[in-house]
Amino acid sequence: MTPISKKEFQILALLAEAKTSLPQRQLAAKGGLSLGTVNKLVRGLAERGLLSELGITSAGLAALEPYRVRRAVFIAAGFGSRLAPVTLDIPKPLISVNGKRLIDGLLDAVLAAGIKEIYIVRGYKAEAFDALLEKYPMIRFVENPAYGEANNILSALCVKDVLSNAYIFDADLLLRNPALIAPYHYESNFLGVYAERTDDWCFTTRGGYILEERRGGLDCYQVIGISYWSEEDGRKLAGDLAKVAAMPGGRENYWEQVPMAVLKENYHVAIRPCRAEDVQEIDTFSELKALDPSYENYGGAP
Repeated sequence: MTPISKKEFQILALLAEAKTSLPQRQLAAKGGLSLGTVNKLVRGLAERGLLSELGITSAGLAALEPYRVRRAVFIAAGFGSRLAPVTLDIPKPLISVNGKRLIDGLLDAVLAAGIKEIYIVRGYKAEAFDALLEKYPMIRFVENPAYGEANNILSALCVKDVLSNAYIFDADLLLRNPALIAPYHYESNFLGVYAERTDDWCFTTRGGYILEERRGGLDCYQVIGISYWSEEDGRKLAGDLAKVAAMPGGRENYWEQVPMAVLKENYHVAIRPCRAEDVQEIDTFSELKALDPSYENYGGAP
C-alpha cells in the first residue's frame, strides 16, 4: 500500500475516531488545516478508495494500521518523596484524588483507545500494585529491584524491548483530558505545555520538533510525562538506553534525557502541545491537599 502523508494521516485518524463522516469545516478545525487543504486531501483520499461519503473505508483503516499504538508502558517504580507522608504508605501512582487512583485515569484512557498490551514497571512497595489486577487483569508487571539506586533510566531499561509503537507514561499524572490518549500516531512525539518562561524541565523546539530537553527556558514547552515512540525509534531507544546507562554517571539520567538530550541527534521527535488543565503532575503534598481536602489531616500532617 502506498504510504500516507502526515496530513492524510490527520484526516483519516479524525474520521476513524469519529466512526462517521465529518464536514470538511470540522475536519479543518480539528486538524488545524485550511479548508482548501482539507478539500484537496479528502478528494485525493476518496480517489484512492480510503474515504467514501460515509467516512473512512476499510482500506482507509488498513492504511492507518501501521500507525496504531500497540502498547503502553508505565514507569512507576519510584518513591515519590515529595508526596510524603502519603507515599510512606502507598506508591504515588496509587494515590487517590477525589476517590480515583491517579494511575486509573491513565489506564482507563489507554483502554478506551483500544490499547490492551500494558506494562507497569514497579519497585517501591511493588506488591501494592497487585490491587490493580482486579480492575485491569491485562496488566503485565515488570520488576525493577534497583529502583532506589539510580534515576528512572533503569526502569525504562527493564522494558527496553517493548518500546516500539508504544506510549511511555509517568504513572503519577492526573489526567483530566482522556482524549489526549489516541489510538494512532504518525510519528514519535512528546506532550508539552507552552510556557513563555519556566524554571522546570522543558523542550526547546523548531518547526514543531524538539531540539533539546533542559531545565529552564524561554519560549518553550514544559515537559509532560506522556510520549509516543514509533517502531523505529522504539528500537533505537532500546539500544541507546543501554548505552547511556553503561556510561560513567549515565544512570543518573532520567530515561527521556537519552533521546531528548544525551543522544538527541539520533531522534526527530515532534512536540504535541496540550493545555495545562489537560494533565497535571502533583509535585507536593500541599498541591495534593489543595486538590483533595480529605488529605488535610493525613497522618497528622501539618
